[in-house]
Amino acid sequence: MSIRVHSAVPDPESARALSTLLGQLADTEPALPVPDSATLVDTLDRLAAESLDELPEVVLVHERIGPVPALDLIRDLVLRYPAVGIVLVTADTSAGVLTAAMDSGARGIVTLPLGYEALAERVQAAASWSLGMRRHLGTGAEPALTGPGGQVVTVSGAKGGVGTTLTAVQLALAAQHSGRSVALLDLDLQSGDLASYLDVQFRRSIADLAAIADITPRVLQDAVYTHESGLGLLLAPAEGERGEEVTDRVARQVLAALRSRYDLVLVDCGCQLSAAGAVAVEVADQALLLVTPDVVAVRAAKRTVRLWDRLQVRKAEDTVTVLNRHSRGTEIQSSVVERVTGTRVARTTVPAHFKELQSAVDAGRLQDLDDRSTVKQALYTLAGELGLATAEAPAAKRRTGGALALRKRESRGDRGAVTLEFAGMFPILLTLLTILWQCALYGYTYSLAGNAADEGARAATAAAVSGADPGAACARAARAHLPGAWQDAAVDCTDEGTVWKAHVDAKVPLFLPGFDAGWEVSGEAGAAREGED
Repeated sequence: MSIRVHSAVPDPESARALSTLLGQLADTEPALPVPDSATLVDTLDRLAAESLDELPEVVLVHERIGPVPALDLIRDLVLRYPAVGIVLVTADTSAGVLTAAMDSGARGIVTLPLGYEALAERVQAAASWSLGMRRHLGTGAEPALTGPGGQVVTVSGAKGGVGTTLTAVQLALAAQHSGRSVALLDLDLQSGDLASYLDVQFRRSIADLAAIADITPRVLQDAVYTHESGLGLLLAPAEGERGEEVTDRVARQVLAALRSRYDLVLVDCGCQLSAAGAVAVEVADQALLLVTPDVVAVRAAKRTVRLWDRLQVRKAEDTVTVLNRHSRGTEIQSSVVERVTGTRVARTTVPAHFKELQSAVDAGRLQDLDDRSTVKQALYTLAGELGLATAEAPAAKRRTGGALALRKRESRGDRGAVTLEFAGMFPILLTLLTILWQCALYGYTYSLAGNAADEGARAATAAAVSGADPGAACARAARAHLPGAWQDAAVDCTDEGTVWKAHVDAKVPLFLPGFDAGWEVSGEAGAAREGED
């Protein structure tokens, strides 16, 4: 999805410089700059009159714009179009100007002289905010999975111990294997231990970003650990008390920064709702709620959904519940969870096979989980159902599709049973096809005999009028309408007074034309003498 950028710049030289830089930004669709505030307002009014979706994601306002002063113009635009990200372009970087711009509703400032990196960062941050705002206001399309519209997916647990971290890790790996750039954020701030699951020794955490007002790409890069699998990891603080430093403001900034750099941001929210976790669930494109098939977990899921609704974080119908540790023998199935919680339950369920996971979990290397693991296969399938993985992941390449493929890999005996059943049915199928084919040949021969008799009778009446031999003409016409394999048919033409009759006896072939089965079919037709009353 391209970022639409409009700008208001008073002088042609500055306008050219800005247009040149905007043209170099990836996934950006810049409009020609306008010279004054009135033209900018008229342009946006015209676009809004067509559709609110036509409004640009970002508007750049130069500090020297007129006749309306820049800050007054920003304030007016924010009131008119609250889902458009406004950025002030200014040479004054003092705290007073920054405070005034923020008070006016600007989403940031870009300093003069313009630089590519600073402009790209501000435009992407403003566009990310605009896309999120439009989604929650119910306008505009869903953001794309690339650029500043990167997708955010949260994984929350109905209660402790339901497998939230493992699920988040495997979904992230599935998306990574499908070619997406993926960040994995641990917002289980007091007890998150993502590093232990992925064998990571790294001191930086999200708490180190709490005191930074402007999270630049360089600052974010220093805090994110690039894992051997390719995932970008932003860890929870090792000291649980530092989790209090991560406020809702910090969470919004961090999510916006990650979304601008990665195609997919997966957030492990744990089972406790913090201010930061609430923000993540609120801004997420998809919010997953993990539940196990037991009464305690289902009740906890219901309480969580109601809590989110009371806090106006997310509605139940916008939540996807995932059933973990599921088996066919459990009394609580997906339909029960859906009815109790009011959420949409994912079609894919994760089986209860902890033995497959134990060695990888104990070693702290979930990335090395065996591709034959049914748990991993189910989570990769879930990633495909959720749209997180668009290409086949390694664990899924051997599948022929759905639950049948899983069952085939679980038991070679099933595959052998299918082969044996087919071998037993094959003779019956072959016999049935043979009978049907022979019936078709019988019907075809009957049709040929009838048609040949009809043509022979008509030829006989015509020959009688012209004085030719009716019998010979009848035989010639009948045989002319029989294919080569049926030329041995017997043709007999008789004069019955007012009618010439033709009788054709054709042999029915056995399986293939030319093989005599000893069966015959007869075709008979008559034609009135021409000129008779």
